[in-house]
Amino acid sequence: MTFLKSFGLATAAICLLGTTAFAETRVTYKSAKAGSSYFQMAVQISEAMKEGSGGEISVTVEESQGSVQNVMEVRARGGDYVFTTPPALIGLAQGGKAMFEDKGDPAFDEIRALFPIPSLTMHFVMSEASGVTDFAGMEGKTILLGSGSFGAREGAKYIEMFGLDGKVNIADVELSNAVSALKNGQIDGFVTAGSYPAPNVIEAAASTGVTVLSLSDEQIAETKRTALTIPAGTYTGQDADIATTSLPVVAYTTSKMDEETAYQLTKTYWETKESMAGDAKWWDGVSVDMLSNITSQIHPGALRYYKEIGATLSDAHM
Repeated sequence: MTFLKSFGLATAAICLLGTTAFAETRVTYKSAKAGSSYFQMAVQISEAMKEGSGGEISVTVEESQGSVQNVMEVRARGGDYVFTTPPALIGLAQGGKAMFEDKGDPAFDEIRALFPIPSLTMHFVMSEASGVTDFAGMEGKTILLGSGSFGAREGAKYIEMFGLDGKVNIADVELSNAVSALKNGQIDGFVTAGSYPAPNVIEAAASTGVTVLSLSDEQIAETKRTALTIPAGTYTGQDADIATTSLPVVAYTTSKMDEETAYQLTKTYWETKESMAGDAKWWDGVSVDMLSNITSQIHPGALRYYKEIGATLSDAHM
């Protein structure tokens, strides 16, 4: 009886271990509004995680109303929560500043980075017919900024910053109509911010012919944004690199996530990035060098992966 009882317990333990070894890890990934490029990225990541992990990681994508909401939800979420936001918002949340004033919470101090995703990249797109090749040439031209978006706010800021306030005609047209308005000659150019290559810029370059303006080193420094280079050949007719600015975006979780899950998420992300780029070129714009855009702690599980591949890390990441 003793042998049978011991055998039964041992068998049960083996079965339990087997179940644990093949247990599915479930993660919720909250990114952006449905229909946006960042929602499309989230869907790609979900599919890549499932395929890259052999089905052991299951990612459910949730629609979001924006980065601030993503950060705020940390207060009520568990260890399965992954979200995207610009690194600057993490600092504001942890410091109780700006939109997080009087909304501080200890949960914000537990936010940990996993990996960078494509940055919001500023594009100042001018039609070839306009003849504009630099910011000074925008004077007297009609520019579409759109409304309510990061790109619209940033575009308006740059126009004022670079001495064009009141010298540029701002078109009252939705950004979704930018390409057709450019083709019809209703506008001379438009401003958009999105991961490159941006679909609307691809369409405009292929159908109309455009010049995407470069910023000088001095202008980039004045914006206080992160410099980014769009490589030559990204868009039809683009023979040279484009120097512009960007707003980095990173996938985060919290210290509630266990180390192994964070490690597997990070490892699978980087190992499937090339495959994702086969479907959407914006993944080509992401590299391990972009860890320098992360200004707060990285999750220990993700750190383990980065140390394995010899990535450059800073004291702030530890």
